[in-house]
Amino acid sequence: MTCKTTLTAMAMIAAFAAPALAQSTSTLDTVKERGRLICGSSQGTPGFGAPDDNGYWRGLDVETCRAVAVAVLDDKDAVDFVPLSGQQRIPALQTGEIDMLPRTLTWTLQRDANGINFTTPNYYEFTGFMMPKSLGITSVEDMAGASVCVQTGSTTEVVVNDVSTKNDLDLQPVVFDNTTAGRQAFFSGRCDALITDAGALASVRATMADNPDDYVIFPATPYMDALTPAVRHGDDQWLDIVTWSIQAMIAAEAFGLTSENIDDYLDSDDPRIRRFLGTDPGNGAALGLSDDFAYRIVKSVGNYAEVYDRNVGMDSPLKLERGYNALFNDGGLMFPLAFQ
Repeated sequence: MTCKTTLTAMAMIAAFAAPALAQSTSTLDTVKERGRLICGSSQGTPGFGAPDDNGYWRGLDVETCRAVAVAVLDDKDAVDFVPLSGQQRIPALQTGEIDMLPRTLTWTLQRDANGINFTTPNYYEFTGFMMPKSLGITSVEDMAGASVCVQTGSTTEVVVNDVSTKNDLDLQPVVFDNTTAGRQAFFSGRCDALITDAGALASVRATMADNPDDYVIFPATPYMDALTPAVRHGDDQWLDIVTWSIQAMIAAEAFGLTSENIDDYLDSDDPRIRRFLGTDPGNGAALGLSDDFAYRIVKSVGNYAEVYDRNVGMDSPLKLERGYNALFNDGGLMFPLAFQ
């Protein structure tokens, strides 16, 4: 083997070894050493992820991150939020810029198979169109030739094409790489329609429209999407931690545990509740956390109903019905897994 060949081979080995070395430290250890959790967030969608007037981040996705921060660092405010466009969000997760991505991310096969792992859904929603009522359009079938503001790097690009092809509509996408720019373009009249998740459309209508009643929202397809926080491939422990942190809020609602009454259950004789709260040990240790991680999440952040209601539900400006986001026994899709 010549010297040149040897050097080339060594360079190739080093190139392949570098990612392995970078991954040798678990995400859990990295977050603990840093003392902060880093989460991807929207570029400003009130109800799901946006800073308030004081710069404090609030929203359903934001509180999903805060639950993980409580589980790992015992501090819901030990989180940094990185606003990301639809095109930026997955690469930011894959390259390690962020530790988890709860930014209204639809669980799809190709995303799941290409560098990220989905955890457990924190919101179910349909993709919708929003249009001015003055156009008199309330269904996809009447949208022939309409221009549509759409964000690049999102599943809505695919939806616009699918809807247009299926219904022979000749829709005209107007693509933006910045969420805010696309929304502003819609309200300025550059596009006939705006497409995104219906919950986000409700947020945009409530916070950006001069008169929200001037706009109508309707489904783009008959299908539901599972919006699901994601983590990088290759760290099963971190996948489990994020999954079960979200599940803790859902299970707490099923058990009837809230941030206000959870202390009353610390001496419960129900084995399931005792395991959930960490009174009977084992669950936390299985994740590399303290056994009371679920108790601490509910005490600090609340159960899923509390988080939903104050951010997008009846206690919020959006006032969205629970719908598919209700527990399974209330007709929804939220299903708590077994803490055992």
